[in-house]
Amino acid sequence: MENKRDYYEVLGLSKGASDDEIKKAYRQMAKKYHPDLNPGNAEAEAKFKEVNEAYEVLSDSEKKARYDRFGHAGVDPNYGAGEGGFGAGGFDVDLGDIFGSFFGGGFGGFGSQRSNPNAPRRGEDIQTKITISFEEAAKGCKRTVDVNRVETCPDCHGSGAAPGTGRHTCPDCQGKGFVSVTQNSLFGKIQTQRACQKCEGKGTIIDTPCSKCRGQGRVSKRTGVEINVPAGIDNRQVFAVSGAGNAGANGGPAGDLRVAVFVRPHPDFARDGYNVYLEQHISFTQAALGDKIRIPTLDNDVLIDIPAGTQSGDDFKLKGKGIQVLNGKTRGDQIVHIIVDVPTQLNERQRELITELEKELGVKRGAPVKSKKTKFTDKFKN
Repeated sequence: MENKRDYYEVLGLSKGASDDEIKKAYRQMAKKYHPDLNPGNAEAEAKFKEVNEAYEVLSDSEKKARYDRFGHAGVDPNYGAGEGGFGAGGFDVDLGDIFGSFFGGGFGGFGSQRSNPNAPRRGEDIQTKITISFEEAAKGCKRTVDVNRVETCPDCHGSGAAPGTGRHTCPDCQGKGFVSVTQNSLFGKIQTQRACQKCEGKGTIIDTPCSKCRGQGRVSKRTGVEINVPAGIDNRQVFAVSGAGNAGANGGPAGDLRVAVFVRPHPDFARDGYNVYLEQHISFTQAALGDKIRIPTLDNDVLIDIPAGTQSGDDFKLKGKGIQVLNGKTRGDQIVHIIVDVPTQLNERQRELITELEKELGVKRGAPVKSKKTKFTDKFKN
């Protein structure tokens, strides 16, 4: 048996690690040594295979138990074969047929057919983030973002073979990507399947790999992608750009680019759903006498009527002047919240005039003014 590293050591774990710890360690190590992220790095490719081999054993409870007890010998395909081994002189049986007769198919992977290794596979999704203005989020915009993604090799067009050459069917597995192995066990001879070592489970062999992608058919590249940010997107929302992710394998479709959006706050507007809120200050006289004032909206400035007697806290609605509904055609409203500025520094003449107005209005000092509007407590209850 070849000299192999301890599987726990390969994943950076201690013996007795939990299933979650094994899965987490595998994901980290597989990402670190993945061939797509280390093109042309033979050492990383070898470690990637080693990590996958370790995970294949430690993620399987039965294999893990045998490995913990007997080491590599417990999971070697030839372990127990020959004289004195499990099932020596026993009977030839395929457990896939036995379990299949009871459960209507393969059980636990025994004798089951594997998927076509050359079937089209969808590419992985990738992520990025952008920061846009309040107006851009409300109306939508176009942006170009730079992303690192895997693309189809331009030299071999994804075949992995050097130009002018091609692939041919693996003679060992006949293009299946796996081979059947018979081994002895307590139940007799069991037929299992494992990845073909000659073609590494691909089913085909490349005699002359493409020099650009090292036979992978895909290359890593930093590229600019033009995206359309949809109108109505809100802060911290995510949208997908279909087909802008990593290229697929064997002619499969590309993955998506997922874009996280961050919206800068506006100095005047605030957002609530698809409505826009604006605080508008007016003077004491404008509120008392009424006026026409110009206010900003997301489109342009508009004139609104301030009726005489307007109170601080009154709201005016501008229909359809809010934010476009995401993936829709309608828009929210703009709510103008009025704040009446009461003068704080009066000269003598101003005080005299307001005193005269107070007398004309019949306002008595020291007595609360009864409002004809809805009480604040009623508004609060509503």
